[in-house]
Amino acid sequence: MTAAANAATGASPVSGSLLLTLMKLRTFIALFAVIAFFSIFAPNFLSTANMILMSKHVALNAFLAMGMTFVIVTGGIDLSVGSIVGLCGMVAGGLILNGVQLPIGYTVYFNIFEVALIVLVVGVFIGVINGLLITKLNVAPFIATLGTLYMARGAALLYSDGQTLPNLVGKPELGNEGFGFLGAGYILGLPTSVWLLIAVALAAAYFARYVPLGRHIFAVGGNERAARMSGIRVDRVKMFVYMFSGFCAAIVGLVISSELMAAHPATGNSFELNAIAAAVLGGTSMSGGRGTIGGTIIGAFVIGILSDGLVMMGVSSFWQMVIKGLVIIVAVVVDQAQRKLQQRVTLMQMAKAG
Repeated sequence: MTAAANAATGASPVSGSLLLTLMKLRTFIALFAVIAFFSIFAPNFLSTANMILMSKHVALNAFLAMGMTFVIVTGGIDLSVGSIVGLCGMVAGGLILNGVQLPIGYTVYFNIFEVALIVLVVGVFIGVINGLLITKLNVAPFIATLGTLYMARGAALLYSDGQTLPNLVGKPELGNEGFGFLGAGYILGLPTSVWLLIAVALAAAYFARYVPLGRHIFAVGGNERAARMSGIRVDRVKMFVYMFSGFCAAIVGLVISSELMAAHPATGNSFELNAIAAAVLGGTSMSGGRGTIGGTIIGAFVIGILSDGLVMMGVSSFWQMVIKGLVIIVAVVVDQAQRKLQQRVTLMQMAKAG
């Protein structure tokens, strides 16, 4: 029986298990490969200044990729995150520069903490819209988030007629100074955004592993019908993942506008592609049910290092898009191959035990 199973699968148990292990470690292998490559061919790649700069870039993609991971695990997709980044940046800039004009003729200005809180609420609200479209109106996630992508980007452009909101330094008399610390500040030698990423990543990893709602995310992605029959509130789970994705996108909008001390409505264009690439490269299955925050963070490092390394080598931005597209395709192909190999190895192990 064992020989027949081995012949059917076309591989020995040892070779299959070894190949499966290599596939599971593909993100680490890719990370070491890109680091080694650019260390040799990109000048000053390993310099301290470049490492700090790359960490800031990686943090931006990692925030979006974490939200995208939860969404993809449930079997969905969120194409709106890049537009949410742009809209939230514009909201932050508008609150700092113009405040909120009340009908009675007064203008209310908010301090930086209040500005950040309002922007996060905006991001979560767009996530709520995505969730309602998908759960209550049964719109496919691709179509729903594609629609909100255009809506959020259009709203950002309408807010300033397509113009940049500059000089977000605030004014002492209005009590809204200090916005730059979020995107350009440092704590113990590391950018503030990196510390914020560490905090959010640890919280997300703990949530996914130990909190019931976090475990329900994977149950819904693994088998939605079975999850619903077991009493899991599937709609609630889906609402949460899109709200969390919007929350993460709002953080990125805050960080970018803070770093530049300006807000532009086109900010975040195509960011969703990098987020999807990082999540998939980190082991998140596009068919749902499988993914980790740790793997996604490593995937974000791979995408970030790849992007910055190509820039340092002088590679055209057009070729960078081609390469990122290939990375996504290869990651999905390897993921599918891993699923099939896992089934084969399981079959061989069952045959051997029998």
